[in-house]
Amino acid sequence: MLQSPETVIWLQERTTLGILSSAVLNAIAPLMQTQVISQGSSLILEDTPPNALYILVDGQLESEINDKNHPVFPCGFLPGAVINLKELLLDEFTPYTIKAVTESHLWFVSAAEFRDVVNQYPEITQALSRQLAQELAQVTSALTYEQERSVALRPYLVTKAQRGIVGTSRYALRLREQIREASADRESVEIFGEPGLEKDNIAALIHFGSPKRREPIIKVNCGILQTSGADLFGRAGGKPGLLEWLGEGSLILNNLQELPPELLQPVAQLLKTNTYTPVTRPGEPTAAPRTSKVRILIVAEKAQSQIERCVGHVIKVPPLRLRKADIQAQVEYYTSLYVRSRGLAKPHITPEALRRLQSYDFPGNLKELKNIVERAIVQVGKGSELTEEIFWSAETKKKQFRVNLLNLYPGLRRFLRSDWWPDRINYGFTVAAFALVVGVLFVGPQTRDRNFALNLFWAWWWPLVLLIFPFLGRVWCAVCPFMIYGEITQKLSLWLFPRQLQRWPREKAEKWGGWFLFGLFTLIFLWEELWDLENTAYLCACLLLLITSGAMIFSALFERRFWCRYLCPIGGMNGLFAKLSMTELRAQQGICSATCTTYQCYKGGAEKGEGMETDGCPLYSHPAQLEDNRDCVLCMTCLKACPHRSVEFNLRPPGIELWTTHVPYNHEVALLLLLLGAIYLHRLPELQTGLGLQLDLTQFWLHLAISILALLTPAVVVFIAYGCMKLFNPRRKPRKFIELTYGYLPLVLGGNLAHYLRLGLGEGGKILPVTFATFGLHGEQLPVLVAHPAVIAFLQGSVLIFSVLLTMVLTQKIAKQPWKNMLWQHFTVLGLAASMWMIIVF
Repeated sequence: MLQSPETVIWLQERTTLGILSSAVLNAIAPLMQTQVISQGSSLILEDTPPNALYILVDGQLESEINDKNHPVFPCGFLPGAVINLKELLLDEFTPYTIKAVTESHLWFVSAAEFRDVVNQYPEITQALSRQLAQELAQVTSALTYEQERSVALRPYLVTKAQRGIVGTSRYALRLREQIREASADRESVEIFGEPGLEKDNIAALIHFGSPKRREPIIKVNCGILQTSGADLFGRAGGKPGLLEWLGEGSLILNNLQELPPELLQPVAQLLKTNTYTPVTRPGEPTAAPRTSKVRILIVAEKAQSQIERCVGHVIKVPPLRLRKADIQAQVEYYTSLYVRSRGLAKPHITPEALRRLQSYDFPGNLKELKNIVERAIVQVGKGSELTEEIFWSAETKKKQFRVNLLNLYPGLRRFLRSDWWPDRINYGFTVAAFALVVGVLFVGPQTRDRNFALNLFWAWWWPLVLLIFPFLGRVWCAVCPFMIYGEITQKLSLWLFPRQLQRWPREKAEKWGGWFLFGLFTLIFLWEELWDLENTAYLCACLLLLITSGAMIFSALFERRFWCRYLCPIGGMNGLFAKLSMTELRAQQGICSATCTTYQCYKGGAEKGEGMETDGCPLYSHPAQLEDNRDCVLCMTCLKACPHRSVEFNLRPPGIELWTTHVPYNHEVALLLLLLGAIYLHRLPELQTGLGLQLDLTQFWLHLAISILALLTPAVVVFIAYGCMKLFNPRRKPRKFIELTYGYLPLVLGGNLAHYLRLGLGEGGKILPVTFATFGLHGEQLPVLVAHPAVIAFLQGSVLIFSVLLTMVLTQKIAKQPWKNMLWQHFTVLGLAASMWMIIVF
């Protein structure tokens, strides 16, 4: 029995029995006895009559509910807790089982003794009734508040996160890590990225992964907020705002870019100081600032510098085009989600369909991917496969108007992947044929009508290579003898002197390589004109050997084909004209970024799957990064190396890159103007006749001066036309000169082709008798196939007319301006074409 006055004081100060008078407590104290409950032992069993009134003195107790439908929630008991008081007064069964979490010390009064005290002192029942009434009032008030809070927050409530971050790419892993970091504290977060990335779902993931996950989270579109901010901050002395209703919850400010400008500063203050000022009516004094415990999660399509300085975490969500490795997982997830909700069988997505999706950039990001997948499942109906054709809408702009010839003609793929292209052609034919041609040029007759090698070079090679450009671009470089001898030199030098070849000085080569080949081409043109290379065989042989020696020297110094990419004059011309080609070699960027980890097409490597063993691209060009045809020689090394069927050989609109993705270069424009001037240089006699001049071109220095003037004059005309266009159209600023000058490219190609058609159609068919004459034989009776001069003139004129039309169309495409603004350039094209007509056709 306990009778100490300290016991009564302890009951008054530490328990709910403190509301009773001292007389009642003095009557209860002598009846109390002590009891010790060991850890894990049960004190009370659920749904049994109470056998005593318990008071916890020391330790910790915890309730358990076996009946899941019971309305009472589990709870813990700490020292001072009074147990079974209500049950004894109301004669009820115990609602739960109570066990000891730790060893606990209790005082208890038996049920019979406590009921006797209650009968003796009615104030016990009255005091309990008052306490229950107060608790009921508090509960009612709290319930009313929660009902009002629920009504205020319900339109904006976020009940759960829709999904986690799908995928295993480094972007997905980084995003998960950022979400975990943001969930670990209560700092504000700014989440920004392109539309369709489910950024609001990331905000929900942060909230539901935080310790305050049981608090409410709401999403408010900034575009619907009042400019006064009353719905967010509330009114002083009036209706509370969302911040007050939320308490310690989370607020997602969605589409921050739509936030009224008047609210930008108050929101920044809230983020910085966690305080806000309720809105007051005009004439009323400014309300006192209030503190908010709400966590702010900002969702925006672009970062806001004023906001970014105030937030604790900034998460940039990467677009789907950078997460191509996650597309397969995303497709599988959306497919499972859709078929499960509708009770359908899950279709299988084919590799070709997946490659198409991975090659698409998805401007609408995840939302667009989800819609495409759902539409494909609907279209396939009861089919078991999602094929490439079903995803017809997933067609990137870069792939529009393209046809992959490798898919259309499987035999072409087999040939280009075989040893025949280009190795057997190069090392089985070209290497020997070139040596023969050079030898014949040196030791054979020196005129074109008696040397078949000279005839091949001027009457066959030049017309054919110019005709090839619009169809196959830079394909000549794949079988070019210069680079073949360069590769042979490289292999022999490494065998004789094992060493590490130098890496490319890319920065210097990009800066000066184009100007080097421009200068070299200028010297070649002058040499051709001044020393009559067309009719001097040994000089042509020297020219070929000089270019070959350049390829051999730089191949011995640098790895791969440094000469071909940066320094070869023929390669520079080929790369320029290849921009007009109706074919292109490209790779599906999505597959390369999502599937490939070895980059064998670029670096080279061992055989892998469908991919063959190669040394990598000889020009260090990754097919997925090609924007034009300048740096692709169509050797098809990448096609052979790729194990994922990413490489494509496409039919496309000719020169489409020139008005879409093209990047202009000064040295290319200089080369273009040089090739334009070369047309006039090749026709100096006709030019003299047309101008009525009688100059003695046998004088070297005069001939040199006239040649340089012929090369420069067309470029000067082009410059003047551009200057007039700027002068007479001051309101509409034209594009830069180096951009618009590419519009002349069809005219330059057409003018050079028209010039060489005379040799090709007039002398190319004489190859058999010329071959016999080379070896001192008589071949006058051999067949000859040459065109009539009228036919040659007709074809030359047709080429020029067609070139003029293409030049005007291309100019308009590049300029993207009305025709009247480009009249000066169009008149220049007509003037240049007319002058070419006079010196070539007539």
